[in-house]
Amino acid sequence: MAGKDERPIIIVKKKVYAAGHHGGSWKVAFADFATAMMAFFLLLWLVATMTEEQLGGISEYFRNPSIVEGRSVVMAPGAMGPGGAGDAPVRIFDAVTPPDPATTDGAVEGAAPMTEAQIEAEAREIEKRRLEQLKEELQQAIETSPALQAFKDQLLLDITPEGLRIQIVDQRNRPMFDIGSHRLQSYTISILNELAPYLQSVPNRISISGHTDVTPFAGDDTGYTNWELSADRANAARRALIGGGLGADRIARVVGLASTVLFDPADPTHPINRRISIIVMNKAAEEAAASMQTEVEAEAETEAAPPPDTGTRGDAADPPPAGGAQRPPGLPVGAGLPTLR
Repeated sequence: MAGKDERPIIIVKKKVYAAGHHGGSWKVAFADFATAMMAFFLLLWLVATMTEEQLGGISEYFRNPSIVEGRSVVMAPGAMGPGGAGDAPVRIFDAVTPPDPATTDGAVEGAAPMTEAQIEAEAREIEKRRLEQLKEELQQAIETSPALQAFKDQLLLDITPEGLRIQIVDQRNRPMFDIGSHRLQSYTISILNELAPYLQSVPNRISISGHTDVTPFAGDDTGYTNWELSADRANAARRALIGGGLGADRIARVVGLASTVLFDPADPTHPINRRISIIVMNKAAEEAAASMQTEVEAEAETEAAPPPDTGTRGDAADPPPAGGAQRPPGLPVGAGLPTLR
C-alpha cells in the first residue's frame, strides 16, 4: 500500500538550441560598401585636383561620347565590340579652352558692357540703399538708446534730394541752446555724440546748417544778428560731432541760414523753427558743394590779387610814390609830390 501512495518523479529536460549560423553574406555586403566609399572619396580627390580645362573636357565627353563633332549619336568604331569600348581615341580636351582673363575681365561672356549712364544709375541706387539703411539704424537707435529715446520727438529723419536729413528741433520746454546764445545744452551734446558714430560709419560727407525763427536777436549794437547766431550754432554742433568721433574731414559745409528756411511757415515764431539740420549728402550734393567751394576760393583769390599797373613811363611803369602816398589826380607823371617841412 505504501508503494501505491508514492508519486512518480517527473524529470523535465529542456533542449537549448544554439543560434543558427548566418554565413558570410554580411561580409560581402560590407566589402561592397567599403569599396564604393573608397571609390567615391577617390573620385572627390581627383575632381578637387583637376584643372578647369580637364573638368570641362570630361563634361564635354559625357555630353557627346562620339568621334563625330556636334551632337551626333554615332558611336565610335568598335563600340559594340568586345568590352564595348571604341578603338579610336576621343580627344576630350580639344573642344574646351580656358577663358582669357585679358578679354573677359570678370564680365559675363556675351553680355553687353554697361554704359556710363547705367554705371552712374547703379551707383546712385547703391548710395540710396546705404542712406536708407542708415536711416533705419538711426531710427532703431532712437528707440533703444537711453540718450536718444528721451528726445525722439526732437529728432526728425527724412530722405531729401540732397541725402539723409537729420533735424534736431527745439521744444518750448527743452531748447537745444541757451536763450540767445550758441552754447549747447548738455543733453544736446549727448545727442550729437550719439549720432557721430553712425555718421562716421558711411563714406558720405555731411552738411550742417543752423536755423532760427523770425524773432530778431536781442543783443547790443554790434550788428550781431540771427545770421551770425545761426552760423555759430551750426559751428557748435560741428564741434560736438567731432568730439563724438566724427572725422573733421567728413564735414563739407557749415552754414547759417537764419530764418530763411522755416520749418513751420504758418507760425514763424514757433520753437520748432529753431533747429540744427545735418544732411548726409549724396554724391550729387557733394559735387555741388565742392563746385561752390571752388567758386568761392576763386573769387577770394581774385579779390586778393593786386590790381594791374596801368601807369607807363617809357617802357617801364611809374614806381609808386615813396611812403605809400597816393598821387593826387591830375598831377603829371614824374612830378614830385608836395611835402611838408
